[in-house]
Amino acid sequence: MNLDEMRLDSAIKQKKGLHFILASVIIWIGVMVIHLTTLPILTKNLLTFCFTAPLVPLAFMISKLIKVDFSNKENPLTNLGILFSVNQMLYLLIAMWIFNAVPEKMVMVLAMIFGAHLLPYGWLYKSKSYMVLSVVIPIVVLITGLNYAPSVVAGLMVVVEIVFSLLLIVEVKKMPSVQKN
Repeated sequence: MNLDEMRLDSAIKQKKGLHFILASVIIWIGVMVIHLTTLPILTKNLLTFCFTAPLVPLAFMISKLIKVDFSNKENPLTNLGILFSVNQMLYLLIAMWIFNAVPEKMVMVLAMIFGAHLLPYGWLYKSKSYMVLSVVIPIVVLITGLNYAPSVVAGLMVVVEIVFSLLLIVEVKKMPSVQKN
């Protein structure tokens, strides 16, 4: 398989990562609920970190429901996709610093990190949705986060992730090999 064939194989078998985006909708709903409470901001932020932890198991469960090959071990680009995600962990150190330094902006920073980490998936899955949203999310979240409460940022992310999921569903349906199934 050449590189383009491996990318197409990954996009088809992984449905362009739809299972992770759907899981993130659930995560962002949880973050929004947390930040709508009257808990102290540091408690909200700690709960936010805790609530993001089950992303991978949640994505795994969703992958079973939507029939995604979660591991796609035959394709060497799967390891590259994992590297793209693991790379995000390094940027979470910034969110951990913000946790205490500027606690009311932690959700904003977390959402910006999430959005920016989508960029390489645009290449991997040949996806315009990933490419565009990887730029739009950090900018829109920055503007929103500087002017509104963390709960509004989380609510915005819920809406963005739902729209993103719908865009990915459309992209997946347009892939020739998927239409035959």
